[in-house]
Amino acid sequence: MTTRRAALTVGLHGALASTGIWWASRVQAEPNRDPLQPQWPAVLRTPRLVGQQRFTYWGFEVYDASLWTNAPFAAEDWAKQVLVLELRYLRDFKGADIAQRSIDEMHGQRPLSTAQFNSWSATLHALIPNVHSGERITGIYTPDKGMQLLHQDRVLGELHDNEFAKRFLGIWLAPETSQRKLRQQLLAGSQP
Repeated sequence: MTTRRAALTVGLHGALASTGIWWASRVQAEPNRDPLQPQWPAVLRTPRLVGQQRFTYWGFEVYDASLWTNAPFAAEDWAKQVLVLELRYLRDFKGADIAQRSIDEMHGQRPLSTAQFNSWSATLHALIPNVHSGERITGIYTPDKGMQLLHQDRVLGELHDNEFAKRFLGIWLAPETSQRKLRQQLLAGSQP
């Protein structure tokens, strides 16, 4: 584990205990798991699949995305609710490429300051690993607290910057996303 990654996870259990939410990492991923059954621990009181969609880019299948939250869920208030967004990759990607695409998408919602861009880019490059086809990256978002990133249900780090967390989940959920069809499908099961 890199020093930066270790620093991001220091105090994880104490911080989570104070929020009343806990996460436990799984020892092994289940290769033949049902994609409709979430594999992350129960962080939601009444978990409900809001929507899912396969994301393709220039004809290439990239990942299957699924959004889970508590019931009921209102799309316009997505950033005020506990959310779990899971991406199951359909091909291999370098972590650096995922991190770069993520920061570009965050900047595309609304321009970031130079300090934010540099800091958040460094954070994403330090956290996001290379992924192989069939592997999952999961973001667990808690309003006004931040988010936690997992890879194959192993904690990558916890981020206590609420603006960073909102912008990151906004890649998929914000009205300003570059992928409006994907957003529409992820929010398909929301309440009017």
